Amino acid sequence: MGNVPVDRRAAAVVGRHARLEVAFECRAGRTVLARAYAEPPLRIGRTFDIDGAASVLLVCAAPGVFPGDCLHLQVTVGGGARVLLASQSALQVHPGDGPEPAHVRHEYTVAEGGELHCQWDPVIPFAGARLVQQFDLQVARGSRLYWSDALMAGRVSRGEAWRFESIEHELRLLVGSSLRYLERYSLAPASRRPGDPWMAGDARYAGSAIVHHEAATADLAEHVHRRLADVEGLAAAVDLVEPRLMIARVLAASGPPFARARSIVRGVTLDSVFRNPRLVVRR
Repeated sequence: MGNVPVDRRAAAVVGRHARLEVAFECRAGRTVLARAYAEPPLRIGRTFDIDGAASVLLVCAAPGVFPGDCLHLQVTVGGGARVLLASQSALQVHPGDGPEPAHVRHEYTVAEGGELHCQWDPVIPFAGARLVQQFDLQVARGSRLYWSDALMAGRVSRGEAWRFESIEHELRLLVGSSLRYLERYSLAPASRRPGDPWMAGDARYAGSAIVHHEAATADLAEHVHRRLADVEGLAAAVDLVEPRLMIARVLAASGPPFARARSIVRGVTLDSVFRNPRLVVRR
């Protein structure tokens, strides 16, 4: 089991600074949760078996994150293990008077022969919110990955589109020791409005999907691209940026076409790449 992590947080930051560490291994043809540690408000949901894969919800039991909060999640997938991860709900980012923004960092390591699927609910920044989020994905060349994240412009139904103070975002994908994809942006709507033409325009939802798999091909990327082009209210592009690596980027003005786009990308890749449409996280 290895060393058991120790909670060394000062009492004043309990509930605001937290880390979560999980490790999965393949045993007798099934994936098991071999090691788990979570500090409140982070929590690990029940593990379900789906065709030998481990399906788990990662939970933030707090109402969201506030200025000065720091959440750090570390996930390790061993060789031969298959893991499906999802959030329980959208992550709400609240405003406040603290000097530091909220910080959320995710680190994922997938060993040779391992497989990881991550399907995250949107991040929703409230008016005046500040967030720094970082995703570090390190996968072996012979591993497999499906990743899907999302960002909303704010509480759109309350007229809060693009009214947050700032969001800094970075997503890094390393295959082996080589950086293969980097997505980085900084949004500060008061100084440069994301809703301007040639930026987000009328879009209120944005997201990325990454597929790293030997069955990811240029023909598949073209097929997904054409499927998304048929969705009204959507701007999307899909490309095979190198062998085994397909990237999709999606913008939508409202929730239904955005959800439809994410469903199409996920459904096609489960059918045509992973060849198992049952790999869906249980909620």
